[in-house]
Amino acid sequence: MLTDPKRLMLLDVLREGEHSVGDLADELGAPWPTPSQHLAVLRSACLVGTRRAGTTILYNLAEPELVEACDVIHRIVGRRLASRAVGISRAASVVEGQPVAGGVR
Repeated sequence: MLTDPKRLMLLDVLREGEHSVGDLADELGAPWPTPSQHLAVLRSACLVGTRRAGTTILYNLAEPELVEACDVIHRIVGRRLASRAVGISRAASVVEGQPVAGGVR
């Protein structure tokens, strides 16, 4: 559930405070159904709560400690991506240094 990038983005926006679905859609640059579907998943897992303000439903983090969990996930993913980029860069430099069959590039 927390491996979905859009859900992590939603949680990251909600760290700032309550937001409506429209606000969240704008933040994600996505049509309304996208955040609604992800919020339903997060809500069913009790990670996101709601509060009604007139006709608007505002979403919030059910547990403030989720921010810390998201920060940990962000650091892990960042390290993995950086490590992968270094590996790709090294592989590319090795390939560039190797002669191609027939001696022609």
